[in-house]
Amino acid sequence: MIDKANTAKRERFLRLGQTRTVKLLKAITVLSHCSNRSLYDYRDEEIEKIFNAIEKATLEAKMKFKGNEPVNFKL
Repeated sequence: MIDKANTAKRERFLRLGQTRTVKLLKAITVLSHCSNRSLYDYRDEEIEKIFNAIEKATLEAKMKFKGNEPVNFKL
């Protein structure tokens, strides 16, 4: 017997997961357009901050999928 509630949840995840992933990948591509030095001026430290923030958010999201809440660490 197929559980209709679980099927609906699965379908919703597939639809939203795909849509949101495509949107995120497009946003990253648009961000990469800022790498054109003839149009933009930026410092290496600023690029590090951007990608550190992206990597942190990605790790936190991945941990949530694995059932772990991210641990906020501060010195």
